[in-house]
Order: sequence, then structure tokens, then C-alpha cells
Amino acid sequence: MKLTWLGHACFLLESDGYRVMLDPCQNVPGVENTAGEVDAVYCSHQHFDHYYTEELRVTNRLLSPVTVQKIASFHDEVQGAKRGKNTIHVLTAEGITVVHLGDLGHLLDAEQVAQIQHCDVLLVPVGGTYTLDVHTAKQVADAVAPRIIIPMHYRKGEMGFEVLQTLDEFTAQYDAQSVHYLPDNTLELHDEVLAHGGVIVPQK
Repeated sequence: MKLTWLGHACFLLESDGYRVMLDPCQNVPGVENTAGEVDAVYCSHQHFDHYYTEELRVTNRLLSPVTVQKIASFHDEVQGAKRGKNTIHVLTAEGITVVHLGDLGHLLDAEQVAQIQHCDVLLVPVGGTYTLDVHTAKQVADAVAPRIIIPMHYRKGEMGFEVLQTLDEFTAQYDAQSVHYLPDNTLELHDEVLAHGGVIVPQK
């Protein structure tokens, strides 16, 4: 399985030639609008920076090797009163489970944790304001205890909205030896990478 970070909360998951786009975005500073040909698209909610499908061509050319589970959650800490609902996507293929938390805005309850605990990869928003802040994001990650944590939805340099917290504010909560920076934006998920674990940061 291959996972490519396209910026903000947008990821491309590929398995056996099947391409799944997660939270395609537009109008995010420093991030290109999402475009291309894919086999499936999943969006956590219908805000412009997570639901831009106009430049995507969905082919449906292959039988999906990816199973998808959806978990209901909220975009804020008051059961959606501020920003509405959010969908957590749990994607499994090749014996690997990737969880995309979308714009989660609250701590997970025991039932939600039980559904994703000890997943292989957790894609977690860390920028605050619209989602979990850096401290609450770590609380969620600690509860889920994935093998790999990949932060998303943050500010770094000219990338991301100004109101968001920075990547460094999140990674500072971890031992430096457990934080790994990729040379590019793509991660090949195989046994060695999964066994090594830690916080992995793709580069844009």
C-alpha cells in the first residue's frame, strides 16, 4: 500500500492499482487544488477544504480491494453545534488499516476508540481552531495507540491557514527519535515501516 500526502488533510491511498482520494481540497494556502483520476473519493464533511471534487475524474474501472468503514463524529467539541458533523474513515487493504480522522474536533469516546484502536496508521488533524489542537490531538493519538501517526491540517511556512497551529508545536510533544521526516510526500507501507512506527511527517 502507498500513501501520498497532497497537503492539508488530502491523501491519496493506492493498493493494487486502485486509487482512493481522501478529503480533496481547494483554496488552501500553499496547496494545489486536488485534481486527477481516481477510483473512489471519500470526504469527511462538505467544507471547501475537504470536499473539492470538481477536478477529480472517478473511473470506477477496478473492483475495490479496499474496505471502508465510516464512524460518525463531530467537527467541534459541542456535538456539531458550531461546525456540524464529521466522518472518520477506516480503510483496510493488504492487511493494513489506515484511519483518516477528517476534521475531528473532540476527544473520542470509548466506543469510537474501540473501533480504531491499534490501527496501523492514524491521520490526525493537529492545527486547532477548526479541529483538534496539538495537545488534544496527542491525547487522541495516545488513546488510539496506532503504529504510525501522520499529522495533517496544520500550518508550516506558507502552507496552511494562518489561524492553525504549526507542525512543530505538535511534534515537540514527542521524543525527537520517534519523529521521522520523509524526503518527499509518499510513504510505502510495508512491514519494516510499520514495525518502526512513530510519528511520520511527509514533506510538501
